[in-house]
Amino acid sequence: MSETNITKPNEGKEAVRETEKQREFMSLVKEMTLSTAKAKGRDLTACVITFGCQMNERDSEKLKGILTECGYRLTEYEKADLVLFNTCTVRENANDRLYGRLGAIGRVKRDNPDMIIGVCGCMTQEADEVGKLQKSYPFVDLIFGTFNVYKLAEILHSRLISGSTVTDIWESNDEFVELLPTKRKYPFKSGVNIMYGCDNFCTYCIVPYVRGREKSRASDDIVREIERLTEDGVAEVMLLGQNVNSYGKGLVEDIDFAGLLKKVEDIDKLKRIRFMTSHPKDLSDALIDVMAASDKICNHIHLPLQSGSTEILKRMNRGYSKEDYLELVRRIREKMPNISITTDIIVGFPGETKEDFEETLDVVRQVGFDSAYTFIYSKRTGTPAAKFDDLPDKKDIDERFNELLAVIKEISAKRAEKLVGETLEVLAEGIDSHDDKLITGRLSNNMLVHFPGTDKSIGKIVNVKIEESKGFYYFGTEVKYG
Repeated sequence: MSETNITKPNEGKEAVRETEKQREFMSLVKEMTLSTAKAKGRDLTACVITFGCQMNERDSEKLKGILTECGYRLTEYEKADLVLFNTCTVRENANDRLYGRLGAIGRVKRDNPDMIIGVCGCMTQEADEVGKLQKSYPFVDLIFGTFNVYKLAEILHSRLISGSTVTDIWESNDEFVELLPTKRKYPFKSGVNIMYGCDNFCTYCIVPYVRGREKSRASDDIVREIERLTEDGVAEVMLLGQNVNSYGKGLVEDIDFAGLLKKVEDIDKLKRIRFMTSHPKDLSDALIDVMAASDKICNHIHLPLQSGSTEILKRMNRGYSKEDYLELVRRIREKMPNISITTDIIVGFPGETKEDFEETLDVVRQVGFDSAYTFIYSKRTGTPAAKFDDLPDKKDIDERFNELLAVIKEISAKRAEKLVGETLEVLAEGIDSHDDKLITGRLSNNMLVHFPGTDKSIGKIVNVKIEESKGFYYFGTEVKYG
């Protein structure tokens, strides 16, 4: 197929004008969609498949909202009339997964040539991957990146008019176009982007190269978005950014993340505030003080460690030492003794020795993490660490990884037991997937709780007595007062 490339608008264009423009394209696409649906005698369906982080999940909610406005009925069925893959590229196996799915869906399209297939997100910000898509998967109709998610209707309209593949990749964007339709997974909670990009350039990470440099949204715009969400029934928001602790850099207004949290706290109908992700080198004492004094900020912080070895941290370009991290945790726990701290840890980074790994175990034991996401290092082409050639022996890596898991499991179980017998607030999120007589909810510390109940509780904050710990989740009973 030939390609249709859409010209990027001038940077700095007012977001409101772009919003109006995209709504016009939604109306145009909807006319075409309804006309086709009438001819086929059924609704046209769309499926959005998401890989990766919570920022990708939030982008997918926008994509789903736009497709709904364009006249499509959303489905989980991958043989839909339109299938859109929102990709992750943090690890190379994420790209491989995408190509595997494309191979399968390409066979489906042979039987349904009217099917539209799109690929967007972080992977498409890499020129080599776009080239591979164009050469090896010519049946892909839409290719766009992370900076112009909001332009889906315009891109789709171009494809419907031309019949040609549309490739629209931007290297950056200074505009924040946020006020387009979204289709939230939960009516009672939502992610909210407060910034985009990353300036940290950890040596193992591709994100700054595909998400761009840090750009923060104006605080008033963030507050207005959250106010609209609360009017629509949202009780909990997750403030999202690759490094929320550096929020505010580059803004005209004098504000940091602690200041933003204070403004968000003042929104009356908002019940809970979460945020992700915090970089240890930028977490301020002012932020700790705001969290400690707050009734709305959840009792949980995700604080990626990655390694407990100062030497490995230097190789990772993390910007802090083992001692810095432990001192930060000390200051956090001094103000919030019962806070839940979770983390990310990489095992087997190039150059890691047995002594380096022991340093990591030492930090795990000293901090007492409530849980941890653990990873075996995976070389990511395009990052500085991909050129490091001193990987530990695979057998050593596997042994270290298993030992780390065992230590974390033991510590997490002991910490979880401390809440048994307490009655705590839980945001009821849905019917338990394994037992429809149980409701699944989330504590302020982000741990899951299962308790008997009905769907009438969903979306509400209820009191639950914690009766049994399973290490990474609880069973309890709802307590009703009055």
